[in-house]
Amino acid sequence: MSTHITNDHVSAFEALTSGEYSNFALLSCHVNGAPAAAIVAVNEDAGEYRITPLFVSVTPEMDLTDHDGVPAGGVS
Repeated sequence: MSTHITNDHVSAFEALTSGEYSNFALLSCHVNGAPAAAIVAVNEDAGEYRITPLFVSVTPEMDLTDHDGVPAGGVS
């Protein structure tokens, strides 16, 4: 079975769940114009803060499916 999960996704998930880091925040944002929220990493870079989105919330307009095209909640 193939997956769309990259090594960067795995690293972000492990960092979020490890409890070793405290530089994560929940950020109000928009996804394709729809209100959403994102989990972000906040890092200082040369005296400025760099905000890196890691994951975004699901919005009603999203067509969320698995890698086989089965819609979320669509398994009977």
